[in-house]
Amino acid sequence: MERSGPAAPAGDRHWRGSARLAVSCALVFCTMALLVDWDAGSLTPLRALLWFTLSAAVCAILLPPRVSAGPGWLAVRTPWRRRIVRTNALTAVRQYDGVSSHLVLRDTFGNRLELDPRILAASPLLWHELDTGVRHSLDRGTLRLGADVMERLGHRIDDETVQAVLRASGLS
Repeated sequence: MERSGPAAPAGDRHWRGSARLAVSCALVFCTMALLVDWDAGSLTPLRALLWFTLSAAVCAILLPPRVSAGPGWLAVRTPWRRRIVRTNALTAVRQYDGVSSHLVLRDTFGNRLELDPRILAASPLLWHELDTGVRHSLDRGTLRLGADVMERLGHRIDDETVQAVLRASGLS
């Protein structure tokens, strides 16, 4: 059986729900601000414009980055910009832990992106595309820094997946 075209890129399967939550929070904020201002009798067109603008800012701040991946690439899109790295030409992978853990990827073309490793744990297709690209980088010899980071992250994701399967089956 032949494919009809290139495979669709893998994406974060929880992004739509998170985006809906961000938009809902912004709409609730806007509605509440307009109602309170209207009840106080101080609502003017200029103040309404201010509330709409602040609500748009709240939405932009709460909107999560959209992560997608395909054969040999990984992209993170925010409301302001889009960053892409070639996963089959990675040079460095670093993980920074702390309050907000994030993964930093660099490729041979000078591109750099940051993402939350929990996105990879929640989306097996994204993890598979990244892991495949990292293996190609290791085979080509371009990945000189961070192979151990990817190995630890892979073990952690595998452990979380096993625990989720055991919980779902009632064995844990």
